[in-house]
Amino acid sequence: MGGVIVLYWFFVKGFGWIARRRMGPTAIGLENVPREGGAIIAANHLAVIDDALIPITCPRMVHFMGKAEYFEGKGIKGRFKKWWFTSVGVFPVDRSGGSKSLGALAHAREILEEGHLFGIHVEGTRSPDGRLYRGHTGAARLALETGCPLVPTALVGTREIQHPGQVIPSKGKTKVIYGKPIPVDRKDADEITHEEVRALTDHLVSEIRKLSGQEYVDEYAQKVKAELKARQEAEAATAGEGH
Repeated sequence: MGGVIVLYWFFVKGFGWIARRRMGPTAIGLENVPREGGAIIAANHLAVIDDALIPITCPRMVHFMGKAEYFEGKGIKGRFKKWWFTSVGVFPVDRSGGSKSLGALAHAREILEEGHLFGIHVEGTRSPDGRLYRGHTGAARLALETGCPLVPTALVGTREIQHPGQVIPSKGKTKVIYGKPIPVDRKDADEITHEEVRALTDHLVSEIRKLSGQEYVDEYAQKVKAELKARQEAEAATAGEGH
């Protein structure tokens, strides 16, 4: 862990100024980030650059999950990507669900119990249209199992400077707003009910919405994305038949 921490701050301090000049971030509510002990930075998700904005504005190192594909590439490029993501505190998660996804949550729990910060996007994926979508319960469950507070965090302006499909963000202004921590009492895993986890998740998302000012949609972003993709494919197929 020590080597990862050194590399993390090398990248954040050494290259963060480039990101700051490009994205013009303003950090609000830094006093709400606990100065010590485990805590969950739970944020909305609008653009790829979201995962850069939190590290360059947060006073403490933040660990994130990353898609397993980032760590499975072959050759020099694959090894470099795996080294890069590991160096900046990202660990792999298999998003196919089941025991593989649970393994990533177990690792996140270890990070929190060791007194570190863990960052997570509660919607599970980027918003397809800039609105705030229904939260997944992983963050709330981690909070209940560890007794670590949830810090509702709003990212503002990232979608405007990095549209879907855009690799290099345009120059502009962004905000990261850290809200007041939501205290959580630790419970044994078998004592935690689905209703309790759902209620805490909904409360967390409500706090993020207040900070971000986004319109809320009570559906999972993944479902909306899948429906949008299916509709686009159907329209493309219909257009193809017309020629």
